Amino acid sequence: MSNLLANNNLRTRADLQAAVRDLFEPMKSHFSPGAARVHLGDTAAHYDHHAAELEGFARPLWGLVPWAAGGGAFDDWDRYRRGLTNGSDPQHPEYWGAPRERDQRLVEMAAIGLALALVPHKVWEPLDPLARDNLAHWLGSINQVGIVDSNWLFFRVLVNLGLANVGAAHDETAMQAALDRLEQFYLGDGWYADGLTAQRDYYIPFAFHYYGLIYAKLAGERDPQRAQRYRERATLFAPQFVHWFTADGAALPFGRSLTYRFAQGSFWGALAFADVEALPWGVIKGLALRHLRWWSQQPIFTADGLLSIGYAYPNLNMAEQYNSPGSPYWALKFFLPLALPESHPFWQAEELPLPDLPPIQHQPQADMIFCRDRASRHVVALTSGQHEPWIRHAGEKYAKFAYSTAFGFSVPLGQRGLTQAAVDSMLALSDDGEYYRVRERPIEASVDHGALRSLWHPLPGVEVETWLIPNPPWHVRIHRLRTDRHLWSAEGGFALDRTGDDPIARSGVEQASDGLACAQYPAGGSGLRDLLGRRAGRVVRVDPNTNLLHPRTVLPTLLGEHAPGEHWLACAVLAEPDVADWVTAWEQPPQLPKWFNIEQGFG
Repeated sequence: MSNLLANNNLRTRADLQAAVRDLFEPMKSHFSPGAARVHLGDTAAHYDHHAAELEGFARPLWGLVPWAAGGGAFDDWDRYRRGLTNGSDPQHPEYWGAPRERDQRLVEMAAIGLALALVPHKVWEPLDPLARDNLAHWLGSINQVGIVDSNWLFFRVLVNLGLANVGAAHDETAMQAALDRLEQFYLGDGWYADGLTAQRDYYIPFAFHYYGLIYAKLAGERDPQRAQRYRERATLFAPQFVHWFTADGAALPFGRSLTYRFAQGSFWGALAFADVEALPWGVIKGLALRHLRWWSQQPIFTADGLLSIGYAYPNLNMAEQYNSPGSPYWALKFFLPLALPESHPFWQAEELPLPDLPPIQHQPQADMIFCRDRASRHVVALTSGQHEPWIRHAGEKYAKFAYSTAFGFSVPLGQRGLTQAAVDSMLALSDDGEYYRVRERPIEASVDHGALRSLWHPLPGVEVETWLIPNPPWHVRIHRLRTDRHLWSAEGGFALDRTGDDPIARSGVEQASDGLACAQYPAGGSGLRDLLGRRAGRVVRVDPNTNLLHPRTVLPTLLGEHAPGEHWLACAVLAEPDVADWVTAWEQPPQLPKWFNIEQGFG
């Protein structure tokens, strides 16, 4: 089956209503006989399969509920009413089960809470009294068990808002305690921490701000001061979040939960839902719809039309341990503005392009420097300081030196050899020449001479101090390596899609010699130049399905060997999606900054 969105213009409210309908249609045959569970596949997450099938049932509601709230004609509410009745009935074979501490069931309750808040006439009022009691009791259990001390607290808020809206028993005290705890995660300047972590990723826009804006809309009269704070914080965040997007709508692949795909752009619709004109409405609308149109051109569906686990193509290798077959449907959070009438200024506005943005922008709360070309076709984010150790492939998702909208990033199939390790935008070190370690958790992070500085320990007895210096379209990396043992090093540039390397097309060019490595394919150009001339170049054909954007890639790499002691390494890195632009820039590499001395380091 082709991409379900590919033939949809995705420009009008009616287009987005059709998109929700088309995304849901292939799911219908996967509902259980009692309609309480949706089985979308046989791969596993760390939670039980009953919770995974509840996830498949609940997550489409993020799109279906706004569609119906805005007057859309969804014809399958009877199916959902049967599912709500049976899933919350402890005597029914499809009972979802009572949630335990930090249970996935608590996550999926939030979409049902939103349904009670926005479309009670579809999901609550037609239920018989026993079914209402069962559903209210099951949802109310979110107030009785421990919940993850993070954005999950908003799930308790949404459930209680929904229960209160339908006049069911709810816990005002628990809701207020959750809201008060969430306040403690606010960092300032529009940014939150997702609990006691160093993560500054999409959970800020598509969780904290998204739920906060829903609260501001639904509880603005009863809690006006908090609602106003949420609006003001979203207004502060919006001009910064713009930098995560290109002119054609692509968002920066970075961090965890990327299989939620166009949820990346759900913040823009949440602004509209809460009537927050943080940017001109035409700019907000353009950011949202261009993003969805970008996703509509990616092969993200299975053969039977279901959203796959993966990013720009189906890819289990990049998934987190909490990704079940139903997880990708959190993407439907994008469709929140369908709850708004056609007359809303979001829908009435003409799409506007990105505002003029500087080529370099530092976002201190995220430990990131964003670099973009003049036409905003390509965004690169340099990063230091972030980590999240419990996430699968955490080092690759948070601690690479650079992330790109055009070239993505790669996750390893193993650490043995460079084809498995896929060390794009990393310095990889090995003490046996076979198994490689990379930056996973910076020990220190700061800004030094306009560069991002970090200190990290990839191996016992090995210390690396790294400086990342923006110089668009290039960036410069400098490392001070101190080691108590002999090491092999491999420093990767950006992974490049090698489509066209077949014997028929023969459209790729690869070059490697002392001091440089580069490649050109129809997808663009990528390369590194050693600024100290001490390393050898190699273009590595990494294992397939390591990169999030492209299943087959090559990786320009600089290789070195280092005796025990102190060593300085420096390179300039360039990748451009336009080959002609890359060729021109490749012949004009930046130099080491004046404040760096080859003999003494930094002055």
